[in-house]
Amino acid sequence: MSGAEIFDTRAVRLHRARAAASVATLAPVLDDLAARLLDRLEDTKTTFKTALDFGGRGSVAPLLAARGMRVMSADLSGAMAARAGGLPMEVDGEALPFGDQQFDLIVAHLSLHWVNDLPGALIQLRRALRPNGLFLANMPTLGTLQELRSALLEVEHRLTGAVNPRVSPFPDLRDCAGLLQRAGFALPVADVEDIEFLYANPLNLLYELRHAGEANAVLARSRNIPPREMFPAALEQLSRRDGRYVVTLRMAIMTGWAS
Repeated sequence: MSGAEIFDTRAVRLHRARAAASVATLAPVLDDLAARLLDRLEDTKTTFKTALDFGGRGSVAPLLAARGMRVMSADLSGAMAARAGGLPMEVDGEALPFGDQQFDLIVAHLSLHWVNDLPGALIQLRRALRPNGLFLANMPTLGTLQELRSALLEVEHRLTGAVNPRVSPFPDLRDCAGLLQRAGFALPVADVEDIEFLYANPLNLLYELRHAGEANAVLARSRNIPPREMFPAALEQLSRRDGRYVVTLRMAIMTGWAS
């Protein structure tokens, strides 16, 4: 993945900046996913004093501060960093400004899947950890929003004869632990949780993605206005359970240590 320009970093930053005013509406979901990640802290007796909240959107920094840590909140968007709860810092995801051995703990909560050079970013984050520091991250993996991806491809091709990337590509779970190892982390582990979201109105899925700053930022995305009926037709193809539309988040939870 290193060197491949897949995502439009400027668009990611704009999406997150716009979402800073609305992401609080998704706090219950983001907080729940952050809690699943931070549960890993219960597995260690290590005391962490300084922490980096990398892209936590307000769900991570308060929990770390409640544990007595000094927290810096970094984000591609200065506006999102300002509402995250720690000392805010706007950063470039491809060239992080942190010096070596600054933090005891780094938590990246659903923030790494828009990084073009993910191996490079992980190396920089590992270097920012002190010896025996812990890295925790979660990110969507292959299978996330697969129902929506498949439906959009089929409907767009039927309506226009073309297909365009409408859902971000995600790494395979099998790659996640390998990425940590490649970045120099010790004891790399990647677990997975499949989390289903049920919607009475599937359009709410699109609204929530936008409110979270997760709108399409694939560099090769179409800039043309899609047919009006495309998204409603695709959403109607989602599987249902008890009258509700089902969407899956396949979330990797990654841990690694700095030696």
